[in-house]
Amino acid sequence: MSRTIDYGNLMHEAMRGLIRKVLQDVCDNGLPGAHHFFITFDTSHPDAELADWLSDRYPGEMTVVMQHWYDKLVVSDDGFSVTLNFGDAPEPLYIPYDAIKTFVDPSVEFGLRFETQEPDDDEGAATKRPKAPGVPLARSKTSKTPEKAPADRKASEKAKDAEIVSLDSFRK
Repeated sequence: MSRTIDYGNLMHEAMRGLIRKVLQDVCDNGLPGAHHFFITFDTSHPDAELADWLSDRYPGEMTVVMQHWYDKLVVSDDGFSVTLNFGDAPEPLYIPYDAIKTFVDPSVEFGLRFETQEPDDDEGAATKRPKAPGVPLARSKTSKTPEKAPADRKASEKAKDAEIVSLDSFRK
């Protein structure tokens, strides 16, 4: 087999590096202005750490919000830990970057979605690879909050091996 450049994994690595840099800046300087984050992650990821009652309540994925109250944010090369408030009960979480499914900052209409695709038959069942690099979330024309792409667009994306992503719509 000939060597190929794995653009999907390279983009995922770069986008997770962007998330790490943003979180490190927040750790060092706090959240600026109206910035806040919605972070959806895979609660079943082997390196994710959360209270048993949270993993029982959210067995597949969970979205957390970093906005008004968060504590003990520590950013590392592989993930970050933060204490968030769940109904007046502070709970520590550790979220590996590769467990993140979406990262959204609605204050500036910025969003990333990380997806995986089912392996091709010739790749073997144990291998999964990125479907598309950090795919920006679709925006509603009536709302500034990103929303998931329509189902028909998802179906057409499954047929593609790669997708070119333009970030122009997120620039001010």
